[in-house]
Amino acid sequence: MTTTAPLAENLARFRKARDMSQEQLAEAASVGVDTVARIEQGTRKTSRPATLRKLAAALGVSVDALLGNRTAPHARDVDLTSLRRSINADSHIPGLDDFADTRELLPLPELTASAHAAWRAYVDGLHAQLLHALPAVLTDARRVVRDTADEERAGAHRVLSTAYRLGAGIAGRLGYDDLAYAAAARAVTAARESDAPDIETAISLRYLAWTLVRQGRADDAEQVATTAAARIEPRMLDRDPARTGVFGNLLFNAATAALTAGSSRRAEDLLMTANAAALRARENTATEAAIFGPRVAALHRVDCAVRSGDPEEALHLADAVPGTTGDVPAFWEAGHRLFLAAAATELHLDREAVGWLAEARHLAPDWVRYQPLGAGTLRRLLDRAPRRRGPAYAALAAHYGVITPDSAVS
Repeated sequence: MTTTAPLAENLARFRKARDMSQEQLAEAASVGVDTVARIEQGTRKTSRPATLRKLAAALGVSVDALLGNRTAPHARDVDLTSLRRSINADSHIPGLDDFADTRELLPLPELTASAHAAWRAYVDGLHAQLLHALPAVLTDARRVVRDTADEERAGAHRVLSTAYRLGAGIAGRLGYDDLAYAAAARAVTAARESDAPDIETAISLRYLAWTLVRQGRADDAEQVATTAAARIEPRMLDRDPARTGVFGNLLFNAATAALTAGSSRRAEDLLMTANAAALRARENTATEAAIFGPRVAALHRVDCAVRSGDPEEALHLADAVPGTTGDVPAFWEAGHRLFLAAAATELHLDREAVGWLAEARHLAPDWVRYQPLGAGTLRRLLDRAPRRRGPAYAALAAHYGVITPDSAVS
């Protein structure tokens, strides 16, 4: 999949992302400064191949990238071969069995610990670490499921469900939505055989709903999420944080789906119900089951206001977000900053937007690289900047992939 942007926009954007003036670019490319100026102004519609090659070389990008023929962000050079193989492994299909070796079975506590370490890498945005560890967790869990019975087998199914969910999460983050759906569906199947089928199935359905939204199936996603939430809704005096958290997260997914389908009123109703559950929870928690609490719910309301096209309301809601009490993962906090940056950009509060983009990068540097919202917001800021903005701005542009790895000259 490719996207296209005019040469004028790309040349100006790449130049400012490199913190170069028109004069500096012209000198580095050995072309006239009037050539650079006229291309950026759009008064020069065509350029000689040699001129394009010189400009691209001076900017450190490919000619294709300069012309706007660049691969979409999800196609970055990330090797998912091992993850794809481990998610799709199936002992019933000849050649797809991943038990060729005869390694000793991991004890269930050790298997659970390895899954928790993989989850920690996921919430910390450590993608390379997760992609390295997760295939082994999946294989080990399937082996324990195959070769044990009763309680130990049910416990291994719980770990296997967790691992499939992490596979769905990382595949979705990287833009591989069909692989994410396949992993989420397998997570649901494993959860039903686990030692806590009700809660584990609900957690897995939350990931499934998320992948459905990413696939453009908003109505299906809302139906899945609301049905699952109704089945585990905590009673008035129920203080089980896991059940409350999963219930609230399912409502978050349903609200996002409703917004995507164009129903902001229904989304607001769902968010109000989730917020009431969060207030009863009293503090923020982050576990394999759910990330939930008063601050988390408030952050989600801000994010949904941005999604619904109301940046002023988003910034107003942000002022009332409660402080952190408990554990809110860095990637949630970073994502909130990206939404604030997007809202500020809509309102032409460019300095504030840049500040929030910088905060997001500081909070979760690896995670933000894969978020289209950050890159898209920074491109908008660069496109309307009247001049280059300095090395700090250029460093942000590089980090957010305004000049992406696939743009660079090989």
